[in-house]
Amino acid sequence: MTLDVHTLNQALLAGCGVLLVAILAVRGSVMVGLPSLLLYLLIGVGLGDAGLGVEFSDAQLANALGFAALIVILAEGGLTTNWGELRPMLRLGASLATVGVGVSIAVMAVVAHVVFGMSWQLAVLLGAVTSPTDAAAVFSVLRRVPLPHRLTSTLEAESGLNDAPTVVLVTLVSAGGGHTLAGFAGEVVWELGIGVLVGAAVGYAGAWLMRRAALPASGLYPLAVLCLTVFAYAASAVLHGSGFAGVYVAALVLGNAELPHRAATRSFAEGMAWLAQIGLFVMLGLLVSPGRITWEHVGLAVAAGLVLTCLARPLSVLAAAVVQPLPWRELAFISWAGLRGAVPIVLATIPLSEGVPDATRLFDIVFVMVVIYTLLTAPTLPRVARVLRVASRSEPRDLEVEAAPLERIAADLLMVTISSKSLMHGVEVGELRLPKGASVSLVVRDNSTFVPQLRTVLRHGDELLVVTPRKLREKTEDRLRAVSLSGRLAHWLQSDPGSGQR
Repeated sequence: MTLDVHTLNQALLAGCGVLLVAILAVRGSVMVGLPSLLLYLLIGVGLGDAGLGVEFSDAQLANALGFAALIVILAEGGLTTNWGELRPMLRLGASLATVGVGVSIAVMAVVAHVVFGMSWQLAVLLGAVTSPTDAAAVFSVLRRVPLPHRLTSTLEAESGLNDAPTVVLVTLVSAGGGHTLAGFAGEVVWELGIGVLVGAAVGYAGAWLMRRAALPASGLYPLAVLCLTVFAYAASAVLHGSGFAGVYVAALVLGNAELPHRAATRSFAEGMAWLAQIGLFVMLGLLVSPGRITWEHVGLAVAAGLVLTCLARPLSVLAAAVVQPLPWRELAFISWAGLRGAVPIVLATIPLSEGVPDATRLFDIVFVMVVIYTLLTAPTLPRVARVLRVASRSEPRDLEVEAAPLERIAADLLMVTISSKSLMHGVEVGELRLPKGASVSLVVRDNSTFVPQLRTVLRHGDELLVVTPRKLREKTEDRLRAVSLSGRLAHWLQSDPGSGQR
Protein backbone atom coordinates (compact mmCIF):
# COMPACT_ATOMS: atom_id res chain seq x y z
CA MET A 1 0.00 0.00 0.00
CA THR A 2 2.85 2.38 0.85
CA LEU A 3 4.42 1.69 -2.53
CA ASP A 4 1.13 2.34 -4.28
CA VAL A 5 0.63 5.65 -2.49
CA HIS A 6 4.23 6.66 -3.22
CA THR A 7 3.76 5.83 -6.90
CA LEU A 8 0.53 7.82 -6.96
CA ASN A 9 2.26 10.80 -5.38
CA GLN A 10 5.03 10.67 -7.97
CA ALA A 11 2.50 10.41 -10.79
CA LEU A 12 0.54 13.39 -9.43
CA LEU A 13 3.73 15.41 -9.05
CA ALA A 14 4.87 14.66 -12.60
CA GLY A 15 1.41 15.11 -14.10
CA CYS A 16 0.77 18.46 -12.43
CA GLY A 17 4.26 19.65 -13.35
CA VAL A 18 3.72 18.81 -17.01
CA LEU A 19 0.25 20.38 -16.93
CA LEU A 20 1.52 23.65 -15.42
CA VAL A 21 4.35 23.86 -17.95
CA ALA A 22 1.84 23.24 -20.75
CA ILE A 23 -0.53 25.92 -19.44
CA LEU A 24 2.28 28.47 -19.19
CA ALA A 25 3.38 27.53 -22.72
CA VAL A 26 0.03 28.79 -24.04
CA ARG A 27 1.23 32.35 -23.53
CA GLY A 28 4.29 31.77 -25.69
CA SER A 29 2.26 30.12 -28.42
CA VAL A 30 -0.17 33.05 -28.52
CA MET A 31 2.68 35.55 -28.85
CA VAL A 32 4.14 33.80 -31.92
CA GLY A 33 0.77 32.86 -33.44
CA LEU A 34 1.31 29.09 -33.25
CA PRO A 35 -1.21 26.53 -32.08
CA SER A 36 -0.11 25.38 -28.65
CA LEU A 37 -0.34 21.79 -29.91
CA LEU A 38 3.23 22.00 -31.22
CA LEU A 39 4.57 22.86 -27.79
CA TYR A 40 2.58 20.03 -26.24
CA LEU A 41 3.88 17.59 -28.84
CA LEU A 42 7.44 18.65 -28.07
CA ILE A 43 6.79 18.15 -24.36
CA GLY A 44 5.59 14.62 -25.12
CA VAL A 45 8.63 13.88 -27.30
CA GLY A 46 10.90 15.21 -24.55
CA LEU A 47 9.26 12.91 -22.02
CA GLY A 48 9.51 9.88 -24.35
CA ASP A 49 12.30 7.50 -25.17
CA ALA A 50 14.36 10.25 -26.82
CA GLY A 51 14.29 12.34 -23.63
CA LEU A 52 13.41 11.25 -20.10
CA GLY A 53 12.75 7.69 -21.21
CA VAL A 54 9.02 7.37 -20.47
CA GLU A 55 7.84 4.40 -22.51
CA PHE A 56 4.49 4.48 -24.29
CA SER A 57 3.77 2.42 -27.38
CA ASP A 58 0.19 1.17 -26.92
CA ALA A 59 -1.50 2.25 -30.17
CA GLN A 60 -4.92 0.95 -29.13
CA LEU A 61 -4.85 2.89 -25.85
CA ALA A 62 -3.63 5.98 -27.71
CA ASN A 63 -6.49 5.61 -30.17
CA ALA A 64 -9.08 5.30 -27.39
CA LEU A 65 -7.70 8.24 -25.40
CA GLY A 66 -7.38 10.28 -28.58
CA PHE A 67 -11.04 9.74 -29.41
CA ALA A 68 -12.02 10.70 -25.84
CA ALA A 69 -10.05 13.94 -26.10
CA LEU A 70 -11.58 14.77 -29.50
CA ILE A 71 -15.05 14.33 -28.02
CA VAL A 72 -14.34 17.02 -25.43
CA ILE A 73 -12.68 19.33 -27.98
CA LEU A 74 -15.61 19.04 -30.40
CA ALA A 75 -18.07 19.57 -27.54
CA GLU A 76 -16.33 22.82 -26.60
CA GLY A 77 -16.35 23.91 -30.24
CA GLY A 78 -20.09 23.34 -30.54
CA LEU A 79 -20.91 24.95 -27.18
CA THR A 80 -19.00 28.14 -28.00
CA THR A 81 -20.13 28.51 -31.63
CA ASN A 82 -22.76 31.15 -32.37
CA TRP A 83 -25.52 29.54 -34.45
CA GLY A 84 -26.59 32.91 -35.84
CA GLU A 85 -23.12 33.41 -37.34
CA LEU A 86 -22.69 29.77 -38.38
CA ARG A 87 -26.06 29.26 -40.09
CA PRO A 88 -25.45 31.43 -43.20
CA MET A 89 -22.21 29.54 -43.94
CA LEU A 90 -23.32 26.07 -42.85
CA ARG A 91 -23.91 24.92 -46.43
CA LEU A 92 -20.33 25.73 -47.46
CA GLY A 93 -18.89 24.30 -44.23
CA ALA A 94 -20.79 21.04 -44.70
CA SER A 95 -19.72 20.88 -48.33
CA LEU A 96 -16.07 21.33 -47.34
CA ALA A 97 -16.48 18.59 -44.72
CA THR A 98 -17.92 16.09 -47.22
CA VAL A 99 -17.35 16.94 -50.89
CA GLY A 100 -14.12 18.79 -50.13
CA VAL A 101 -12.74 15.96 -48.02
CA GLY A 102 -13.67 13.46 -50.73
CA VAL A 103 -11.83 15.43 -53.42
CA SER A 104 -8.78 15.87 -51.20
CA ILE A 105 -8.65 12.15 -50.38
CA ALA A 106 -8.91 11.21 -54.05
CA VAL A 107 -6.11 13.57 -55.12
CA MET A 108 -3.82 12.51 -52.28
CA ALA A 109 -4.48 8.80 -52.83
CA VAL A 110 -3.72 8.94 -56.56
CA VAL A 111 -0.49 10.90 -56.04
CA ALA A 112 0.62 8.66 -53.15
CA HIS A 113 0.03 5.53 -55.21
CA VAL A 114 1.38 6.71 -58.57
CA VAL A 115 4.21 8.99 -57.45
CA PHE A 116 5.18 7.72 -53.99
CA GLY A 117 4.66 4.06 -54.82
CA MET A 118 2.39 3.29 -51.86
CA SER A 119 -0.15 0.47 -51.95
CA TRP A 120 -3.70 1.58 -52.62
CA GLN A 121 -4.72 0.87 -49.02
CA LEU A 122 -1.88 2.96 -47.59
CA ALA A 123 -2.38 5.68 -50.21
CA VAL A 124 -6.08 6.04 -49.37
CA LEU A 125 -5.25 6.07 -45.67
CA LEU A 126 -2.68 8.83 -46.19
CA GLY A 127 -5.29 10.90 -48.01
CA ALA A 128 -7.99 10.17 -45.44
CA VAL A 129 -5.97 10.99 -42.31
CA THR A 130 -4.46 14.21 -43.73
CA SER A 131 -7.53 15.71 -45.41
CA PRO A 132 -9.61 16.81 -42.39
CA THR A 133 -8.79 20.07 -40.65
CA ASP A 134 -8.31 20.09 -36.89
CA ALA A 135 -10.94 21.66 -34.65
CA ALA A 136 -8.51 22.47 -31.83
CA ALA A 137 -6.06 24.22 -34.17
CA VAL A 138 -8.83 26.13 -35.97
CA PHE A 139 -10.58 27.25 -32.79
CA SER A 140 -7.33 28.35 -31.09
CA VAL A 141 -5.73 30.16 -34.04
CA LEU A 142 -8.54 31.61 -36.17
CA ARG A 143 -10.37 33.21 -33.26
CA ARG A 144 -7.31 35.44 -32.81
CA VAL A 145 -7.13 36.44 -36.48
CA PRO A 146 -9.30 39.45 -37.44
CA LEU A 147 -11.56 37.89 -40.08
CA PRO A 148 -15.14 38.41 -41.25
CA HIS A 149 -17.59 36.14 -39.46
CA ARG A 150 -18.41 34.25 -42.66
CA LEU A 151 -14.81 33.01 -42.97
CA THR A 152 -14.36 31.97 -39.34
CA SER A 153 -17.81 30.36 -39.34
CA THR A 154 -17.04 28.41 -42.52
CA LEU A 155 -13.73 27.10 -41.22
CA GLU A 156 -15.15 26.27 -37.80
CA ALA A 157 -18.10 24.42 -39.34
CA GLU A 158 -15.75 22.46 -41.59
CA SER A 159 -13.44 21.47 -38.73
CA GLY A 160 -16.38 20.51 -36.52
CA LEU A 161 -18.03 18.33 -39.16
CA ASN A 162 -15.21 16.75 -41.16
CA ASP A 163 -13.99 14.44 -38.40
CA ALA A 164 -17.11 12.30 -38.70
CA PRO A 165 -16.83 11.10 -42.34
CA THR A 166 -13.06 10.65 -42.18
CA VAL A 167 -13.21 8.53 -39.02
CA VAL A 168 -15.73 6.26 -40.74
CA LEU A 169 -13.59 6.00 -43.88
CA VAL A 170 -10.30 5.40 -42.06
CA THR A 171 -11.91 2.71 -39.89
CA LEU A 172 -13.41 0.91 -42.89
CA VAL A 173 -10.20 1.07 -44.96
CA SER A 174 -8.06 -0.07 -42.02
CA ALA A 175 -10.33 -3.05 -41.39
CA GLY A 176 -10.12 -4.08 -45.05
CA GLY A 177 -13.00 -5.96 -46.64
CA GLY A 178 -14.70 -5.83 -50.00
CA HIS A 179 -16.39 -2.44 -49.83
CA THR A 180 -17.01 -0.76 -53.14
CA LEU A 181 -16.85 3.02 -53.60
CA ALA A 182 -20.64 3.17 -53.46
CA GLY A 183 -20.56 1.03 -50.33
CA PHE A 184 -18.12 3.41 -48.65
CA ALA A 185 -20.24 6.42 -49.60
CA GLY A 186 -23.42 4.75 -48.38
CA GLU A 187 -21.84 3.83 -45.06
CA VAL A 188 -20.57 7.37 -44.54
CA VAL A 189 -23.96 8.94 -45.36
CA TRP A 190 -25.77 6.47 -43.09
CA GLU A 191 -23.49 7.05 -40.10
CA LEU A 192 -23.55 10.82 -40.56
CA GLY A 193 -27.34 10.83 -40.76
CA ILE A 194 -27.70 8.76 -37.58
CA GLY A 195 -25.18 10.97 -35.77
CA VAL A 196 -26.89 14.21 -36.75
CA LEU A 197 -30.35 12.92 -35.77
CA VAL A 198 -29.19 11.55 -32.42
CA GLY A 199 -27.18 14.69 -31.68
CA ALA A 200 -30.14 16.96 -32.45
CA ALA A 201 -32.49 14.82 -30.35
CA VAL A 202 -30.13 14.78 -27.36
CA GLY A 203 -29.46 18.50 -27.73
CA TYR A 204 -33.10 19.58 -27.80
CA ALA A 205 -34.17 17.11 -25.10
CA GLY A 206 -31.23 18.13 -22.92
CA ALA A 207 -32.01 21.85 -23.33
CA TRP A 208 -35.64 21.23 -22.38
CA LEU A 209 -34.53 19.28 -19.31
CA MET A 210 -31.89 21.80 -18.19
CA ARG A 211 -34.36 24.68 -18.35
CA ARG A 212 -36.72 22.84 -16.02
CA ALA A 213 -34.28 21.13 -13.68
CA ALA A 214 -33.73 22.83 -10.35
CA LEU A 215 -30.25 21.56 -9.54
CA PRO A 216 -28.99 22.33 -6.02
CA ALA A 217 -25.67 23.85 -7.16
CA SER A 218 -24.81 26.04 -10.14
CA GLY A 219 -21.65 24.02 -10.79
CA LEU A 220 -23.79 21.00 -11.70
CA TYR A 221 -25.20 22.66 -14.83
CA PRO A 222 -21.91 22.78 -16.80
CA LEU A 223 -21.17 19.20 -15.77
CA ALA A 224 -24.64 18.06 -16.89
CA VAL A 225 -24.32 19.81 -20.27
CA LEU A 226 -20.93 18.25 -20.96
CA CYS A 227 -22.30 14.84 -19.96
CA LEU A 228 -25.15 15.31 -22.44
CA THR A 229 -22.70 15.89 -25.28
CA VAL A 230 -20.75 12.75 -24.35
CA PHE A 231 -24.06 10.88 -24.14
CA ALA A 232 -24.84 12.01 -27.70
CA TYR A 233 -21.52 10.53 -28.86
CA ALA A 234 -22.13 7.22 -27.09
CA ALA A 235 -25.76 6.93 -28.21
CA SER A 236 -24.79 7.61 -31.83
CA ALA A 237 -22.00 5.03 -31.68
CA VAL A 238 -24.29 2.40 -30.13
CA LEU A 239 -26.77 2.94 -32.96
CA HIS A 240 -23.90 2.50 -35.48
CA GLY A 241 -23.88 6.19 -36.30
CA SER A 242 -21.11 8.79 -36.23
CA GLY A 243 -20.39 9.72 -32.63
CA PHE A 244 -18.41 12.78 -33.67
CA ALA A 245 -21.34 14.15 -35.66
CA GLY A 246 -23.59 13.43 -32.67
CA VAL A 247 -21.43 15.22 -30.12
CA TYR A 248 -20.89 18.32 -32.30
CA VAL A 249 -24.57 18.72 -33.21
CA ALA A 250 -25.70 18.18 -29.61
CA ALA A 251 -23.15 20.71 -28.35
CA LEU A 252 -24.21 23.21 -31.03
CA VAL A 253 -27.86 22.93 -29.98
CA LEU A 254 -27.09 23.15 -26.26
CA GLY A 255 -24.64 26.02 -26.68
CA ASN A 256 -27.25 28.16 -28.43
CA ALA A 257 -30.18 27.28 -26.17
CA GLU A 258 -31.33 29.55 -23.35
CA LEU A 259 -29.82 27.50 -20.53
CA PRO A 260 -29.20 28.52 -16.92
CA HIS A 261 -25.60 29.55 -16.24
CA ARG A 262 -24.72 29.45 -19.92
CA ALA A 263 -21.58 31.58 -19.47
CA ALA A 264 -20.30 29.29 -16.72
CA THR A 265 -21.03 26.26 -18.92
CA ARG A 266 -18.97 27.65 -21.78
CA SER A 267 -16.08 28.54 -19.46
CA PHE A 268 -16.13 25.04 -17.98
CA ALA A 269 -16.17 23.46 -21.45
CA GLU A 270 -13.27 25.66 -22.54
CA GLY A 271 -11.21 24.59 -19.54
CA MET A 272 -11.97 20.91 -20.16
CA ALA A 273 -11.05 21.33 -23.83
CA TRP A 274 -7.68 22.80 -22.88
CA LEU A 275 -7.08 19.87 -20.54
CA ALA A 276 -8.05 17.42 -23.29
CA GLN A 277 -5.76 19.13 -25.80
CA ILE A 278 -2.80 19.08 -23.44
CA GLY A 279 -3.27 15.43 -22.55
CA LEU A 280 -3.88 14.44 -26.17
CA PHE A 281 -0.85 16.15 -27.67
CA VAL A 282 1.54 15.11 -24.90
CA MET A 283 0.37 11.52 -25.34
CA LEU A 284 0.84 11.67 -29.11
CA GLY A 285 4.32 13.09 -28.57
CA LEU A 286 5.08 10.14 -26.30
CA LEU A 287 3.92 7.75 -29.01
CA VAL A 288 6.48 9.09 -31.47
CA SER A 289 9.97 7.63 -31.48
CA PRO A 290 12.39 10.10 -33.11
CA GLY A 291 14.83 7.26 -33.69
CA ARG A 292 12.37 5.73 -36.18
CA ILE A 293 12.11 8.87 -38.28
CA THR A 294 14.52 8.83 -41.22
CA TRP A 295 15.28 11.33 -43.94
CA GLU A 296 13.01 9.27 -46.17
CA HIS A 297 10.12 9.95 -43.79
CA VAL A 298 10.95 13.66 -43.77
CA GLY A 299 11.15 13.78 -47.57
CA LEU A 300 7.82 11.99 -47.99
CA ALA A 301 6.23 14.23 -45.36
CA VAL A 302 7.40 17.38 -47.14
CA ALA A 303 6.29 16.06 -50.55
CA ALA A 304 2.90 14.91 -49.25
CA GLY A 305 2.41 18.25 -47.52
CA LEU A 306 3.17 20.13 -50.73
CA VAL A 307 0.63 18.03 -52.63
CA LEU A 308 -1.96 18.58 -49.89
CA THR A 309 -1.35 22.32 -49.52
CA CYS A 310 -0.81 23.31 -53.15
CA LEU A 311 -3.04 20.84 -55.02
CA ALA A 312 -5.48 18.76 -52.98
CA ARG A 313 -6.68 21.52 -50.65
CA PRO A 314 -7.25 24.19 -53.35
CA LEU A 315 -9.10 21.70 -55.57
CA SER A 316 -11.25 20.55 -52.65
CA VAL A 317 -12.17 24.15 -51.78
CA LEU A 318 -13.09 24.93 -55.39
CA ALA A 319 -15.26 21.81 -55.63
CA ALA A 320 -16.99 22.48 -52.30
CA ALA A 321 -17.62 26.16 -53.11
CA VAL A 322 -19.95 25.22 -55.99
CA VAL A 323 -22.83 25.09 -53.48
CA GLN A 324 -22.05 28.56 -52.06
CA PRO A 325 -19.61 30.62 -54.15
CA LEU A 326 -17.37 33.21 -52.49
CA PRO A 327 -14.92 35.77 -53.91
CA TRP A 328 -11.63 34.22 -54.99
CA ARG A 329 -9.70 36.04 -52.25
CA GLU A 330 -11.81 34.42 -49.55
CA LEU A 331 -11.58 31.00 -51.19
CA ALA A 332 -7.80 31.41 -51.37
CA PHE A 333 -7.67 32.17 -47.65
CA ILE A 334 -9.89 29.19 -46.82
CA SER A 335 -7.53 27.04 -48.84
CA TRP A 336 -4.46 28.27 -46.96
CA ALA A 337 -6.20 28.10 -43.57
CA GLY A 338 -6.80 24.34 -43.68
CA LEU A 339 -5.01 23.82 -40.37
CA ARG A 340 -4.01 20.29 -39.44
CA GLY A 341 -3.25 19.25 -35.89
CA ALA A 342 -4.09 16.36 -33.62
CA VAL A 343 -6.83 14.91 -35.83
CA PRO A 344 -4.51 13.50 -38.56
CA ILE A 345 -2.20 12.02 -35.91
CA VAL A 346 -5.10 10.50 -33.96
CA LEU A 347 -6.58 9.08 -37.17
CA ALA A 348 -3.17 7.57 -37.99
CA THR A 349 -3.41 5.52 -34.78
CA ILE A 350 -6.41 3.61 -36.23
CA PRO A 351 -4.43 1.66 -38.88
CA LEU A 352 -1.63 1.38 -36.31
CA SER A 353 -3.95 -0.36 -33.84
CA GLU A 354 -5.45 -2.51 -36.63
CA GLY A 355 -2.01 -3.78 -37.66
CA VAL A 356 -2.17 -2.43 -41.22
CA PRO A 357 1.12 -3.09 -43.07
CA ASP A 358 3.44 -0.05 -42.97
CA ALA A 359 1.11 1.71 -40.49
CA THR A 360 4.07 2.76 -38.34
CA ARG A 361 5.68 4.41 -41.37
CA LEU A 362 2.39 6.17 -42.14
CA PHE A 363 2.14 7.44 -38.55
CA ASP A 364 5.67 8.87 -38.60
CA ILE A 365 5.12 10.57 -41.97
CA VAL A 366 1.87 12.15 -40.79
CA PHE A 367 3.48 13.34 -37.54
CA VAL A 368 6.36 15.05 -39.36
CA MET A 369 4.00 16.57 -41.92
CA VAL A 370 1.71 18.04 -39.25
CA VAL A 371 4.64 19.64 -37.41
CA ILE A 372 6.25 21.12 -40.53
CA TYR A 373 3.10 22.52 -42.12
CA THR A 374 1.64 23.84 -38.87
CA LEU A 375 4.88 25.78 -38.43
CA LEU A 376 4.49 27.05 -41.99
CA THR A 377 0.78 27.84 -42.04
CA ALA A 378 -0.35 29.06 -38.62
CA PRO A 379 2.05 32.01 -38.09
CA THR A 380 1.41 33.31 -41.61
CA LEU A 381 -2.39 33.48 -41.38
CA PRO A 382 -2.61 37.15 -40.25
CA ARG A 383 -0.22 38.23 -43.03
CA VAL A 384 -2.02 36.13 -45.65
CA ALA A 385 -5.32 37.66 -44.54
CA ARG A 386 -3.87 41.16 -45.01
CA VAL A 387 -2.30 40.34 -48.39
CA LEU A 388 -5.57 38.87 -49.67
CA ARG A 389 -7.45 41.82 -48.12
CA VAL A 390 -9.87 39.64 -46.20
CA ALA A 391 -8.87 40.89 -42.73
CA SER A 392 -11.55 42.68 -40.75
CA ARG A 393 -11.20 45.15 -37.90
CA SER A 394 -14.69 44.49 -36.60
CA GLU A 395 -13.89 41.28 -34.76
CA PRO A 396 -14.65 40.79 -31.05
CA ARG A 397 -10.99 41.31 -30.08
CA ASP A 398 -11.71 45.06 -30.39
CA LEU A 399 -14.69 44.70 -28.07
CA GLU A 400 -14.86 41.85 -25.60
CA VAL A 401 -18.37 40.87 -24.51
CA GLU A 402 -19.28 38.35 -21.83
CA ALA A 403 -22.83 37.55 -20.74
CA ALA A 404 -24.52 36.28 -17.59
CA PRO A 405 -28.22 35.34 -17.44
CA LEU A 406 -30.76 37.22 -15.31
CA GLU A 407 -33.34 34.45 -15.28
CA ARG A 408 -36.15 36.08 -13.29
CA ILE A 409 -36.57 38.99 -15.72
CA ALA A 410 -35.58 37.16 -18.94
CA ALA A 411 -32.61 39.45 -19.46
CA ASP A 412 -28.86 39.20 -19.85
CA LEU A 413 -26.08 41.17 -18.21
CA LEU A 414 -23.32 41.94 -20.71
CA MET A 415 -19.83 42.84 -19.53
CA VAL A 416 -18.20 44.88 -22.30
CA THR A 417 -14.48 45.67 -22.30
CA ILE A 418 -13.35 48.63 -24.43
CA SER A 419 -9.96 47.64 -25.82
CA SER A 420 -7.17 49.94 -26.98
CA LYS A 421 -8.31 49.47 -30.61
CA SER A 422 -11.96 50.31 -30.04
CA LEU A 423 -13.42 53.52 -31.50
CA MET A 424 -15.90 53.55 -28.62
CA HIS A 425 -13.26 55.68 -26.86
CA GLY A 426 -14.57 59.24 -26.66
CA VAL A 427 -18.20 58.27 -27.29
CA GLU A 428 -20.84 59.40 -24.79
CA VAL A 429 -23.13 56.81 -23.24
CA GLY A 430 -26.14 58.49 -24.82
CA GLU A 431 -24.50 58.24 -28.24
CA LEU A 432 -24.45 54.44 -28.03
CA ARG A 433 -28.15 54.48 -29.00
CA LEU A 434 -28.84 51.00 -27.69
CA PRO A 435 -32.16 49.29 -28.46
CA LYS A 436 -35.04 50.46 -26.30
CA GLY A 437 -34.99 48.55 -23.01
CA ALA A 438 -31.22 48.09 -22.94
CA SER A 439 -29.05 50.36 -20.82
CA VAL A 440 -25.55 50.84 -19.44
CA SER A 441 -26.02 50.28 -15.71
CA LEU A 442 -22.44 50.55 -14.42
CA VAL A 443 -18.97 51.60 -15.57
CA VAL A 444 -15.77 50.19 -14.08
CA ARG A 445 -12.81 52.57 -14.54
CA ASP A 446 -9.42 52.53 -12.79
CA ASN A 447 -10.61 49.90 -10.29
CA SER A 448 -13.59 52.03 -9.23
CA THR A 449 -17.25 51.90 -10.24
CA PHE A 450 -19.88 54.54 -10.95
CA VAL A 451 -23.34 54.81 -12.50
CA PRO A 452 -22.99 56.61 -15.84
CA GLN A 453 -25.04 59.53 -17.09
CA LEU A 454 -26.04 60.10 -20.71
CA ARG A 455 -23.15 62.57 -21.09
CA THR A 456 -20.54 60.23 -19.55
CA VAL A 457 -17.62 59.86 -21.98
CA LEU A 458 -16.27 56.33 -22.39
CA ARG A 459 -12.55 55.57 -22.43
CA HIS A 460 -10.14 52.83 -23.40
CA GLY A 461 -9.98 50.20 -20.67
CA ASP A 462 -13.50 50.87 -19.37
CA GLU A 463 -15.68 47.91 -18.52
CA LEU A 464 -19.41 48.42 -19.01
CA LEU A 465 -22.22 46.42 -17.46
CA VAL A 466 -25.09 46.50 -19.94
CA VAL A 467 -28.51 45.07 -19.10
CA THR A 468 -30.54 43.97 -22.14
CA PRO A 469 -33.78 42.02 -22.59
CA ARG A 470 -32.87 38.57 -23.86
CA LYS A 471 -34.83 39.01 -27.08
CA LEU A 472 -32.78 42.15 -27.84
CA ARG A 473 -29.41 40.77 -26.85
CA GLU A 474 -28.23 40.14 -30.42
CA LYS A 475 -29.25 43.65 -31.55
CA THR A 476 -27.57 45.15 -28.49
CA GLU A 477 -24.31 43.31 -29.16
CA ASP A 478 -24.47 44.25 -32.85
CA ARG A 479 -24.93 47.90 -31.93
CA LEU A 480 -22.04 47.86 -29.46
CA ARG A 481 -19.75 46.26 -32.03
CA ALA A 482 -20.82 48.79 -34.66
CA VAL A 483 -19.90 51.68 -32.37
CA SER A 484 -16.63 49.95 -31.50
CA LEU A 485 -15.81 49.80 -35.21
CA SER A 486 -17.09 53.18 -36.43
CA GLY A 487 -17.44 55.31 -33.30
CA ARG A 488 -20.31 57.74 -32.97
CA LEU A 489 -20.66 57.77 -36.79
CA ALA A 490 -22.14 54.27 -36.58
CA HIS A 491 -25.52 55.97 -36.08
CA TRP A 492 -25.33 57.29 -39.65
CA LEU A 493 -23.25 54.52 -41.26
CA GLN A 494 -25.81 51.82 -40.55
CA SER A 495 -29.45 51.49 -39.57
CA ASP A 496 -30.29 52.50 -36.01
CA PRO A 497 -31.59 49.47 -34.09
CA GLY A 498 -33.49 51.49 -31.56
CA SER A 499 -33.48 54.50 -29.34
CA GLY A 500 -32.90 53.26 -25.84
CA GLN A 501 -30.45 55.96 -24.72
CA ARG A 502 -30.30 59.30 -26.47
